[in-house]
Amino acid sequence: MSTASPARIRLVLVDDSEVVRLGLRALLGSVRAIEIVGEGAGVATGVAACVKHRPDVVLLDLRLPDGSGFDACREILRRLPDTRVLMLTSVADDTLVDEAIRAGAHGYLLKEIDSRGLVQAIADVAAGKSILDPAVTARVMQFMKAGGPAKDVLAGLSPQEHRVLALIAQGKTNKEAGNDLGLTEKTVKNYLSNIFEKLHVSRRAQAAAIYAQQKL
Repeated sequence: MSTASPARIRLVLVDDSEVVRLGLRALLGSVRAIEIVGEGAGVATGVAACVKHRPDVVLLDLRLPDGSGFDACREILRRLPDTRVLMLTSVADDTLVDEAIRAGAHGYLLKEIDSRGLVQAIADVAAGKSILDPAVTARVMQFMKAGGPAKDVLAGLSPQEHRVLALIAQGKTNKEAGNDLGLTEKTVKNYLSNIFEKLHVSRRAQAAAIYAQQKL
């Protein structure tokens, strides 16, 4: 009896450059685990493609002709809260990175990334992990040092919340963190809800960035 093959990751591309979109199609089209189901050249067409195709992951540029990737990210997540958004940009500006975090994106990559890294990042984000390009992480840290949260921002967390957040900052899913700590996935999710409330954030990547900054 044959076993069913794992479901492919449904991906939408949103970039104003046709050359970039064609390049991504050529690169990712040969990857069995990924299925490109739609694309857009701006905020309106990108959001429309996502609503139509309901992808698992959106590969989204920050700079679009009819708005910004932040606008698109917020609207996509408002309409499709289970969709994962992976920003792919050529700019690692600190304020842009911070705004991307606040918009709710689940990953932040620079276009200099190699093909293997991009494919792995898409798979990781689809699996529930948060991804930060090393150069992007450095920008986030610099920004938060300059005007971010206070030094004792983690002081209000319980020891178990610290442990949960440390694993999430490593990019682990709720299930993986639960396995490491001997907790159920639901319990980890409850801990994360408390952590988000205490840190005044709403996304895993935001909490992970704060944790990383405090540990520098």
